Amino acid sequence: MPDWTFLTNHAHVLICVARDPGLRHRDLAAQVGITERAAQRIVADLVEAGYLTSTRDGRRNRYQLHRELPLRHPLEREHQIGEILAVLEGKSPPPPAA
Repeated sequence: MPDWTFLTNHAHVLICVARDPGLRHRDLAAQVGITERAAQRIVADLVEAGYLTSTRDGRRNRYQLHRELPLRHPLEREHQIGEILAVLEGKSPPPPAA
């Protein structure tokens, strides 16, 4: 396994949630290759920053991803997270915001 990747664990979590909004933290951690506690912290970061909204669905959480929000780094701020996810999902990116 490589020592580094081009995407952060936060990006990996977003990709997993985009694929399965009802994913449990345990399964999310296994897919990303991090601990369950790290997955919980990353999800909390993303909820706090507004990239995810969490709602209770029975005994589980279900997440809504806000694809229209910008990337956080100044070099990428003019792009939305939905653009990155669209490329990784093999879809056309959404049109730029007006």
